[in-house]
Amino acid sequence: MNTPLRRLAAMTLVLFLALLVAVTTIQFFQAPSLNADPRNRRTIYQEFNNHRGSIIVADTAVAYSEPSDDAYGYQRIYDDGKLYAPLTGFYSVVVGRSGLERFSNDVLNGSDDSLWLTRLRNLTSGNDPQGSSIELTIDPDVQEAAAKALGDQRGAAVAVDTKTGAILAMVSSPTYDPNDLATHSSGAAAQRYQELLDADGDPLINRAIAGDTYPPGSVFKLVTAAAALEGSGLDLSELDGTDGYQLPLSSNVLGNFGGGACSNSGKIDLADALRISCNTAFADLGNQLGEQRLRAQAERFGFNESVNVPLPVTASRFPDDLDEPQTVLAAIGQGSVRVTPLQVALISASIANNGIMMEPYLVEQVRTPELSVTERTEPHEMGRVLSSTTAAQLTEMMVSVVESGTGTRAQISGVSVAGKTGTAQTTADQAPHAWFTGFAPANDPQIAVAVVVEHGGNTGNEATGGAVAAPVAAAMLRAGVK
Repeated sequence: MNTPLRRLAAMTLVLFLALLVAVTTIQFFQAPSLNADPRNRRTIYQEFNNHRGSIIVADTAVAYSEPSDDAYGYQRIYDDGKLYAPLTGFYSVVVGRSGLERFSNDVLNGSDDSLWLTRLRNLTSGNDPQGSSIELTIDPDVQEAAAKALGDQRGAAVAVDTKTGAILAMVSSPTYDPNDLATHSSGAAAQRYQELLDADGDPLINRAIAGDTYPPGSVFKLVTAAAALEGSGLDLSELDGTDGYQLPLSSNVLGNFGGGACSNSGKIDLADALRISCNTAFADLGNQLGEQRLRAQAERFGFNESVNVPLPVTASRFPDDLDEPQTVLAAIGQGSVRVTPLQVALISASIANNGIMMEPYLVEQVRTPELSVTERTEPHEMGRVLSSTTAAQLTEMMVSVVESGTGTRAQISGVSVAGKTGTAQTTADQAPHAWFTGFAPANDPQIAVAVVVEHGGNTGNEATGGAVAAPVAAAMLRAGVK
């Protein structure tokens, strides 16, 4: 063999080995990620020919598959699509998957490891593949009450079981109808998806757990109060109750809502400061506590950590390296502090649960096509975030907020409610966000909630958490107290 032939043979061998390595990498190492990519149309085409499992709320399927007369085999259907869209997401041959349709996809399409026996039976019997159904923790009464009370206002509402962490409601507004994206008409689905991407208000975003997180405003005062009560050694009987608190290292003065003083004497205790949501008192308290104590308490509540429910939840943020004026602003829930509504609900739920935070979850159990349970979520403690004594003190203060403070519109006849309002400033040209969080019954808590109405909702610049968000929370609590 002459030299040119040897070189050609060597080059051919190198190219063959490179091709072998590339094929092996793609088909073996990259196969799971490529199959899981929601943009992979081939996987979705194949899945459409399988009977996909249902998503179930209170024994009723809110997402399910029906046989179709076209090449796809099955059509995905969403009952009460707009109500449950933030949870179910969509399953589309054109734009892929979102929500539980994406993050529980292996269970729903039948490829999860828990279904190996079912797959083996189908293989030997010749039956078509089937997926498992997932049963959610959602209480339809609370879900519907939240959606109805929130109406067409932008925002979100969340409810959790105080004792288990089970998510009882998750509403995001504006919403959309996933049936529009599940259509087998590629042109119609693509057009609708683009319309939703371009729509004002980002309806595809689940505001309860993701997207742009919110400044919490005065609901964060629960965290500040907790830090003060947890062995800080500070005198909490004479906080600043004047009409203005000068920020450290600054000539700027922080005022109270309405511009007045919180007390005639210029001094106020922690309980009254929380009841009327006194900014100057909590600014004073934040300055005394300092950044480290505030951060430590926020992180005990779960800030700066992300969780999956199994939907991924954006981490609420208490930023690093705050200077003194930034720490003061953080203490009243302004500045760079950001939260999800779910995080705020978990703060209330932890107080209601004697200081123990439960891990939130959305899937109660998974059933195979033969109706056997393959997975069941057991409540799990994330840890103690407060002493039981501090939790009891905060509960008493939160009851006074609803009985005679800023949260009176969260009252429920015959039921004691604990709560906290918030009015979070955003930008100079936009109305503030309205917040409410709380739980009921205060003496034997069952349900904790958080509500945010963006930019004052229908009330605009006149909005407060007590006027706008508290009635939404009251509707949810009323539906959830059994």
